[in-house]
Amino acid sequence: MKQNKKPCSLALLGSRCCLLLLALYSEGASALESDANQPIIIDSNTATYDDLKAISIYTGNVVSIQGSIRVLSDKLVVYFVDGEADKLVFTGNLAKFKQTPNEGAQDITGEALTGEYYPKKNLLVLIDKATVWRETGAYSSDRIVYDLKTSLVKAGEKESTSKRVHVVLQPKEKEQPNTKEQSTESEQPKAKEQPTVNENSE
Repeated sequence: MKQNKKPCSLALLGSRCCLLLLALYSEGASALESDANQPIIIDSNTATYDDLKAISIYTGNVVSIQGSIRVLSDKLVVYFVDGEADKLVFTGNLAKFKQTPNEGAQDITGEALTGEYYPKKNLLVLIDKATVWRETGAYSSDRIVYDLKTSLVKAGEKESTSKRVHVVLQPKEKEQPNTKEQSTESEQPKAKEQPTVNENSE
């Protein structure tokens, strides 16, 4: 087992695991469509790689980035299959993520005690105290499956009544009428009534 107790950054590129010292805040984060083609960058306080079990473990202020996807967690375990990252398990209180669905769009954010990310399937599964916020809606359940490619959110399970879904849909802000013009019209003085003059003489 190889262990590194120093802060490190790791990029999982194809079938290789390379140590990289990269800036985590690069300009122009990739949009949703290209996220899957980006390397996974991991920054943490400690890193341990077990060659026999084909896993790597990261602890302490773990920051994971792939394109516009950003995950903050206390611990991360990466499982490798044939030298490639097959599953990433995030844990924390709470682990948080965000993604930009397309350029200029509002970020989709979420949190949970546990998150399972499957890079090859573009799926992120949030487990226990899970919540996803997108546009004007908030989805809460003990299990939420988020498709990173299509931005589809699936919450709850048909087979379980314990994993019920709580959804809050906020109404969109309505355009305010031009109250300035209305107030100006109401403030205009009304014409005074002229007195009636009787022209008949006695």
